[in-house]
Amino acid sequence: MSDEQQRPGPAGHGPGGPGSTPPAGQDPRTDPAAAAPPGARSFAVGAPLSQLRRPVPQVGDEREQAEAGTASSFYDQVGGHETFVKLVHEFYARVAEDERFRALYPEDDLGPAEERLRMFLEQYWGGPTTYSEQRGHPRLRMRHMPFPVDTWARETWLTHMRAALDTLELSPLHDGIIWDYFDRAAHAMINRPG
Repeated sequence: MSDEQQRPGPAGHGPGGPGSTPPAGQDPRTDPAAAAPPGARSFAVGAPLSQLRRPVPQVGDEREQAEAGTASSFYDQVGGHETFVKLVHEFYARVAEDERFRALYPEDDLGPAEERLRMFLEQYWGGPTTYSEQRGHPRLRMRHMPFPVDTWARETWLTHMRAALDTLELSPLHDGIIWDYFDRAAHAMINRPG
């Protein structure tokens, strides 16, 4: 057999057989582009939520790129502490108004949850490390396991967060970056079918 020919794997499964690692760029577990056809949204569970998704800008205009390059972290680029205070406050104001979703939060007072989310997001985006200093490693999936997070909870969380994010009037580049994170993080928190 020449080097140009590829030996078929066992039972017609291709090179390497079942369970083998797909060629680079073709593994949907690690390459989102391989999981969906070109142009498909990575997340189209429901029509209302699909309307919330905005494309993530790949390249900003020259002004946006220059502005983004002048600050030391994403946290600084979007306005620092005040931006995250507003984002999280707007989010929890919507949670408080949503009776069904509010029931997922065990505390009577949403204030402590608001503070924890703000500290986490500030740290994640390059701000103060107060969250880890007070609470240790974030362990997001583990901390969310006691709560039933299904597709409905994820979509509701994203809906309220999208509305809160819209109040910030971030540049399209910054909005796209943070929204992409929220979208991926919300998907990772699902721990129940449905």
